[in-house]
Amino acid sequence: MSTGGAVSPTKIEQRQATVHALLTEGRRQFARDGYAAVSLAGIVDALGLTKGALYHHFPGKAALFRAVVEQVQEQVAARVVAAAEAAPGSWRQLTAGCEAFLRASADPEVQRIMLIDGPAVLGWDVWRALDDASSGRHLREALQAVIDDGVIAPQPVEPLMHLLSGAMNEAALWLARSDDPRDLDDTVAALHSLLDALRSPANGAT
Repeated sequence: MSTGGAVSPTKIEQRQATVHALLTEGRRQFARDGYAAVSLAGIVDALGLTKGALYHHFPGKAALFRAVVEQVQEQVAARVVAAAEAAPGSWRQLTAGCEAFLRASADPEVQRIMLIDGPAVLGWDVWRALDDASSGRHLREALQAVIDDGVIAPQPVEPLMHLLSGAMNEAALWLARSDDPRDLDDTVAALHSLLDALRSPANGAT
């Protein structure tokens, strides 16, 4: 018999399972219908839960959505890191990571949650802070590495990071409106041309 205020492992597991279920169902509905069309009642009804169970973990719909955005951003960042780590050398790590971000962001679920509803619901400042803590951080580190290696000319990293990040986010939003399957590969090719233009004259393509 439990004594004191300790929480049993079973209770912890139940709470984790509930949070996981809420995130999964919330993500499914946010991606399918968009934030404005989703109701908390619809989420808990789909799971056979009560609103009270949801409020135990999230103060409201906006808080649940923020957690979903963070989850999506972390997963996109993980894809970027995996692609970069599989490439040899700082330059190829940068280009592989940027391409991975663009391809991951072309996913309709990512577009709807992370790029369309994310800034609108959370506000630009909050969304930028979350983006900077995930994919932005990896882009900053990759750019610093190619500067340190002399692949591109010495320059402040922050302006370059924001310019590239903004270009890739805008490209992903454009792809969300495109119905031509060739546009993704064309956009990736344009991205590589853009990155190649950054290289110092002494560092040709390798």
